[in-house]
Amino acid sequence: MPVRNFNLFSIIDCSWQRDSCRENEEDINSKMVQGAFSEVVLAEEKRTQRLVAIKCIPKKALEGKENSIENEIAVLHKIKHANIVSLEEIFESKSHLYLIMQLVSGGELFDRIIEKGFYTEKDASKLIQQILDAVKYLHDMGIVHRDLKPENLLYDSMDEDSKIMISDFGLSKIECSGSVMSTACGTPGYVAPEVLAQKPYSKAVDCWSIGVIAYILLCGYPPFYDENDAKLFEQILKAEYEFDSPYWDDISDSAKDFIIHLMQKDPNIRYTCDQALQHPWIAGDTALEKNIHESVSAQIKKNFAKSKWKQAFNATAVVRHMRRLQLGTSSEGPNPSLPEEDAGTTCGYWCCSISIVSFFFSHTV
Repeated sequence: MPVRNFNLFSIIDCSWQRDSCRENEEDINSKMVQGAFSEVVLAEEKRTQRLVAIKCIPKKALEGKENSIENEIAVLHKIKHANIVSLEEIFESKSHLYLIMQLVSGGELFDRIIEKGFYTEKDASKLIQQILDAVKYLHDMGIVHRDLKPENLLYDSMDEDSKIMISDFGLSKIECSGSVMSTACGTPGYVAPEVLAQKPYSKAVDCWSIGVIAYILLCGYPPFYDENDAKLFEQILKAEYEFDSPYWDDISDSAKDFIIHLMQKDPNIRYTCDQALQHPWIAGDTALEKNIHESVSAQIKKNFAKSKWKQAFNATAVVRHMRRLQLGTSSEGPNPSLPEEDAGTTCGYWCCSISIVSFFFSHTV
C-alpha cells in the first residue's frame, strides 16, 4: 500500500494519556515502541476538521504476524453497514500502520443504560434488532464476528435515539468454501458451547452471543458466572442457566422464549439471525413497556464493573488448562500457541487487544 502523509491529521487526544496532546507521528512513535501492540487515538482531519479514530499499529509488533492484520483489514474493507463501525482509510509510514476509523461518540452500551431514567423490554428489543440486522449482514457476507459482547457495542452519538454500532473485528473470520472453524476464541461468558468443546463451529456462535447479550439487557447480570474460569466454562458447555426470581418476574414469556431459542446448546437448532428477526419479541408487539431500569441498572453496576468485564482471556489456554487438571498435572508452562486452523487470522492476538475502536470520544467536543 502507498505511504501516505500522516500529517494530514492532528492528534487531539490519546487513549493512553488524556491530559496531553500528541502533535505528530514522532510523538506517537515514541510512545508506541514501549510495548503496546496498538493504540487508538482521537484525531481531526486538518482539511475538513472531521473527527476520526486512528488505530496506530507499530510494524515491529506485526513481524511474523502480517496475515493477522491483513485479515482484519480484509473484513473491514468488505463491509459497509449502518450499524458497523467502518474503516475509512489506511495510511502507512516506515514504522507504523494507521487505520482511519469512523468515530463513534455516544459511549458504551452499559453506561447509556445506567444513565437512562426509563428503560424497558421494548428498548432492549430495539437494541437487539439492530445487532441482529448487522450480524445478519455479516453472515450473508460470509463473515463471522466471533467476539460479540457489550464491550464491542457502542452508540453512534449522544442523541437519545442514537443507533448502536458493532466494533472490534480483531477475531472475525471470513468463511471460505470447505474451511472449518475450530479455534477457541471469543470472550468467556459470551462464547458458545461448541467453541469451548473444541468442535468445528459456524456462524451460529454469533447467535449464541446475541442471546447472552439479550439476557443481560433484561436483567443486568450474565447467564453464566463463576470466579473460576474452568467452572464458568463447565456451565456454558452444559448450557445451564436460569431466569431467576425476582429479577425475571416482570419479564415477558416472549422475551424468555426468544433467549431460549438463541441459547440452544445444539447449534443446529439454534435460531439464525433471520429466524430471530422474525420472532414476535423483535418483529411483533410482545416486548413489554414496563420500566425495568432500577433493577437492571443496579445489577449492571454490581456485576459489570469495568475492571471485571473489560478483561479478555485466551479461551484456548483455559481449555488446555482444564485438560491439564483432568490429567492431574499442575504444570502451567507458557501460553500455548493457537491451532493451525486459524493461521492467518487474528485469534493469536487476543491478549494483544486488537481493537477497532477501543477509544471513543464520549463527551461534547
